[in-house]
Amino acid sequence: MVEVFKTNVEQIEQSQWLINQIICHIPNGMVNFDLEDCDKILRVEAESISNRTIIDLLNKNGFHAEVLI
Repeated sequence: MVEVFKTNVEQIEQSQWLINQIICHIPNGMVNFDLEDCDKILRVEAESISNRTIIDLLNKNGFHAEVLI
């Protein structure tokens, strides 16, 4: 399963920290950001993904995320 999110993450340091946080919730997942994209894409690949968990995690840390359709 792959989910793609639009975010407002701007800095590489922020994305790296968030990747580590997400991996704590999805240990076998693959997570990356494309900060060059205008939508600051977050891509999460795993067997099972809770969109709400990802969005809440970013929101809790001061960032916005929404599922990109």
